[in-house]
Amino acid sequence: MPGQAYPLPGQPYPPYPPPGPVEEPRQRLHPLSPILKGSRALVVIIAGLSWQTLGRVGFGRFALLVVLCLLGYLAVAVISWYNTGYHVVGRELRIHEGLLWRRTRAIPLERLQAVEVVRPLLAQLTGLAELRLEVVGGGQTEAPLAYLTVADAAALRARLLALAGRAGRAGPAPDATAPGGTAPPPDGAPAGLPDPSAPPPGRLLHTVVNRDLLISQLLTPQTMFLPFGVAFVIAQFAMDATWSFVAVASTLTATAGVILQPIRRVLSDWNFRLARDEVGLRVRHGLTETRSQTVPLHRIQAIGATWPLLWRGKKWLRMRLHVAGYAAPDGQGGGTQSDQLLPVGVLSTANHILADVLPGIALDALPMTPPPRRARWLNPLVQPKLGAGLADDVFNVRGGLLTRQMLVVPYARMQSIRVVRGPLQRLLGLATVYADTAGGPSAAAKDRDVAEAWWLAAELSDRARAARSTPAEPRPSAEPAAPAEPPPSI
Repeated sequence: MPGQAYPLPGQPYPPYPPPGPVEEPRQRLHPLSPILKGSRALVVIIAGLSWQTLGRVGFGRFALLVVLCLLGYLAVAVISWYNTGYHVVGRELRIHEGLLWRRTRAIPLERLQAVEVVRPLLAQLTGLAELRLEVVGGGQTEAPLAYLTVADAAALRARLLALAGRAGRAGPAPDATAPGGTAPPPDGAPAGLPDPSAPPPGRLLHTVVNRDLLISQLLTPQTMFLPFGVAFVIAQFAMDATWSFVAVASTLTATAGVILQPIRRVLSDWNFRLARDEVGLRVRHGLTETRSQTVPLHRIQAIGATWPLLWRGKKWLRMRLHVAGYAAPDGQGGGTQSDQLLPVGVLSTANHILADVLPGIALDALPMTPPPRRARWLNPLVQPKLGAGLADDVFNVRGGLLTRQMLVVPYARMQSIRVVRGPLQRLLGLATVYADTAGGPSAAAKDRDVAEAWWLAAELSDRARAARSTPAEPRPSAEPAAPAEPPPSI
């Protein structure tokens, strides 16, 4: 019966899983995976037992307790590793895991945004790597495979990207597999991951000079004001020698947190190299933890550029990719970022990179129109720096007072258009237009005239619809509907 969701009473259920491509054997992770994961738990176990436990039971019993806890954890990890496996079925990556409760995750490869190969320090010493998948709508890394051999990780990444690129097309999926359950890489692709200091495969676009990276992190507020903070702590300790242990530990912890932030950034972006091949962008960076990332160009939702205050003397900026599924960094830009496009560089370098990512786009050539002067009542300091513009293929906005920012969104990546008016904006006849992307940022044209805002929303909708319907053809210019008063040109 058409539309029947379940079999009729007495009829058998269809076979599960449904008939499809012949499944390849399920593969396990590397046998050293439980040991590497257990090493992470050692520090947690020691910290959890606390210093007071050492004083009560003595060093010998404390060490025995730590060993017993670690062995118990490793035993559980080994059993979990035995029940963990992965294989590619058609256009899905299926991952089986679980100790008491078994779970199977099927990841459709058409949702794949990026594939990243990460090698922490212990993984580098043992010749292993971790494969991380970023998918549409994921708030965090989906199904990290830790750990595989370097060759298997590279081959599996190449295979997943090839299948993701052919998702939705006719033709059978490739079924030839290499050792470890992965297909051999395509012609010209490397069998493994080369040395991190070597350029990634493809045409090299840019290499960041490590000296500039170090100087850029010295020109941050945390580093600039750190000597004053240390001097203040020393002065307070010298004048008041009765500081408690808690006060000293809290001060040292806060100081270490400030120091570690730029250090983590340097370690993460060390030897940053960007290349382009037929798959997309190839990014490789890292010192203690190397990362090798592949991002297909059609998965990029937006590109952001930032000019920090202390970098303007050297005319430096940074650029980052916004890819659906990637967790956004914090508001201050701290922490390591796996979606960097240019950690530090000049405007000419940024435009050179943009020419490959978004052809025909240059940051200094994008049209930009400020909001009306009455918007000063809402943002008296920021209003002169606000702006929005419509280019042939992208919508761009800018803002920021101390840290200048620009966001570029291709029309084809826009998911929805919103016009928002707050109470004060209604009094001043203003509105804000938002262009939302899939899991990425929203480009906001703030405090525009109401007539201009509604025209801009309609124009963005038309251009987004045209870009999605005919992405390979140039979009014909659309004439705006004549409002009551001609809005400022954008």
